[in-house]
Amino acid sequence: MTNDEGCLPKVSVIVPVYNGEADLPELISCLFAQTYRAEAVEYLLVDNGSSDRTAAIIHTAIEEAASLGITLRYLQEAAIQSSYAARNAGIRAARGQILAFTDMDCRPQPDWLELLVIPLAKNGIGMAVGEIIALPGKTILEQHAERGQVLSQQHTLAHQFYPYGQTANLAIKRQIFEQIGLFRPYLTTGGDADICWRMQQQTDWQLDFFPTAIVKHRHRSTLTEYARQWRRYGRSNRYLHELHGVELMRELTTSQYLYRLSRWLLKELPANSIKAIAQQTPPIDIIGTPIGLFGAWARSAGQRTAQLADKAREIAWLDDAPGLNNHKP
Repeated sequence: MTNDEGCLPKVSVIVPVYNGEADLPELISCLFAQTYRAEAVEYLLVDNGSSDRTAAIIHTAIEEAASLGITLRYLQEAAIQSSYAARNAGIRAARGQILAFTDMDCRPQPDWLELLVIPLAKNGIGMAVGEIIALPGKTILEQHAERGQVLSQQHTLAHQFYPYGQTANLAIKRQIFEQIGLFRPYLTTGGDADICWRMQQQTDWQLDFFPTAIVKHRHRSTLTEYARQWRRYGRSNRYLHELHGVELMRELTTSQYLYRLSRWLLKELPANSIKAIAQQTPPIDIIGTPIGLFGAWARSAGQRTAQLADKAREIAWLDDAPGLNNHKP
């Protein structure tokens, strides 16, 4: 599919935003640079209760977009503090046949949207999954995440229960939401897996991976952010276990942590130091094991302490009034 074709499906790109002052200028520039024909796409930025200059930045960008012939809209979801509730607000307001999702800390490449809609022209494909790669890392933690391809969709597509795509780079036909409902608005993590699994369990639609449809993602740069990220992954494990019965992640024992740290100190650290000096491996490999163990500890803590609230089981529907998310079967 190219922009020279006479008829392109109408696409709505939905981005939840919370205190996005630092990220919005680059994100908006990436949206404006998309090669998908401007009259066939709208960009919906959904403010989820920001307290910074998010609204002002978006309103300024709307004026610039209008001068370029681009449709950019500002929406709000203030009732529920959840990126999934914000996405639902975007879905309800969207005019497109295809709804594409990314996040405020992502940088969609210019041909991202044009390539992402290609799989949806195939019979039986209801979701299209693009690839997520790291922006160049400056800090040790960013370089570690980049080295491990932490957010690559190849990991989630290989899930033993059902494959799924992360909402940082995902497109869904509107009729899917009409059939199975929207995101669970009170869920705080794991909603991307949930929506993909509900589609595959309840319909005949399937998803397809198109790795050249790329968004670049900014990884966490501090230990606090890194720990928060991996605790969220642990909470997601618990929530999806409660919602779908998937197995919980097996937690490492204290002796296993000590064994792996000892192995790192005695074998990996000296070996990788020599390789790094000889430029046979990236320097980040020297401390990859302790960083990985810290992430595993944070993920275990998140999984162990998480509790799925009853409201988080609720599924929103297109015909619900905003803020009224009724639980339908």
